[in-house]
Amino acid sequence: LLSAFKIEHEDEAKEAEEGKASGRIGVFSSWPYMQPALPAGSSSCPGVDLAPVLLIPEGVDIHRKRMEKDLNELQALIEAHFENRKKEEEELIFLKDRIEQRRAERAEQQRIRSEREKERQARVAEEKARKEEEEARKKAEEEARKKKAFSNMLHFGGYLQKTEKKSGKKQTEREKKKKILSERRRPLNIDHLSEDKLRDKAMDLWQSIYDLEAEKFDLQDKFKRQKYEVRLDDCSGTDIPLLKQISKAARGKSMVGGRWK
Repeated sequence: LLSAFKIEHEDEAKEAEEGKASGRIGVFSSWPYMQPALPAGSSSCPGVDLAPVLLIPEGVDIHRKRMEKDLNELQALIEAHFENRKKEEEELIFLKDRIEQRRAERAEQQRIRSEREKERQARVAEEKARKEEEEARKKAEEEARKKKAFSNMLHFGGYLQKTEKKSGKKQTEREKKKKILSERRRPLNIDHLSEDKLRDKAMDLWQSIYDLEAEKFDLQDKFKRQKYEVRLDDCSGTDIPLLKQISKAARGKSMVGGRWK
């Protein structure tokens, strides 16, 4: 629009110059002229241009002002258009940069997630292998334990038969001893007794313990005498020549300072 407006005014200026060159005023030749008024009582006034003044009709002046207004509005629209276009370009550049940044961030996040997933899968595989190895080891140990237990059972069967034969007599003696002790042990039954009867019961128990201790002492003394007699009998047949030699050697020596000389 601005170009068309400029072209139109250039054409008008060109026509005016051509008319001036040919002796025509142009589009303004038909407009009225007005002689400037002189002061009263003077035929001339120095410094005053007495050339006729061109009178522009009112409609032509309004049209010019309207064209100038339209030109200014058009210029403002053009400037606003370029300003908006500049802002849009800046926003577009900003959006492109933001999109590239977001794309780079998503790529980095995807890379991190991929690495973490690989690490997780590696840990899962390692844990699975460790569990399988542990289960295989436990299974092998269990099999070895079972084989060893079975072998021990086979050996223990024969050993048990031998020990049963050897411990048959010991078991019989132990059972006899338990039977004798159970017969000698008498229940107390003291819940219903009074204080005097409890005292009498305590005296009876003390007397029983005293008798048992005396019997035990007699048996131990008897056992010692029998043991001594058995040793004497053993020595009578084997140690008599040795005792004679010791006695002969002792006759030829004397005790001096705790030693035989």
